[in-house]
Amino acid sequence: MTATTAATTDERNLERLQRDHGPALLSFLLGLTYGDRQRAEDLAQETLVRAWLHPEAFDGPYDSMRPWLFTVARRLAIDARRSRLARPAEIGDGVLAVTPDPQDATASAEAALDVRAAVRELSPEHQAVLVRLYFHGLTVNEAATDLGIPAGTVKSRSHYALRQLGRSLPGYRPRRSPIARPRAAAAQ
Repeated sequence: MTATTAATTDERNLERLQRDHGPALLSFLLGLTYGDRQRAEDLAQETLVRAWLHPEAFDGPYDSMRPWLFTVARRLAIDARRSRLARPAEIGDGVLAVTPDPQDATASAEAALDVRAAVRELSPEHQAVLVRLYFHGLTVNEAATDLGIPAGTVKSRSHYALRQLGRSLPGYRPRRSPIARPRAAAAQ
């Protein structure tokens, strides 16, 4: 195949390229996109656009354009994947419909009442640990000193108190705790 003197590839060469290598290129891209046909077709089209924009590739030292096409397609697929991973995941309107409005005082007051009721169900020892860690913002060592108990006991009581709250509160999903997970349960 030869390139024309223009800045783009001759239409006949591009047509021949598509006919000879298009099905194999699409199959290759389907594998790279985990079977996403739409994405594979888009990448195949972009690969052929690159071939159209680079007529010098037709004058390369190789007998077939397939290695060049597959290399370009692979790089485009990698770039597209990196681009998707760099952006935050898109969410639909359904998530927004069930997400409480942070400005809604009623929802936050109701949640606060639920939390208070669930905390009241805990033992006094567990309550004391959670109040110091989560409401007063003390570290594990500070809470241990304040309560006069070992730091390991603070950690284990916190762990078991949060587990109990998780069972008591509907829809509760614990955030990452500000303390490390205990290796073994010390005294509750």
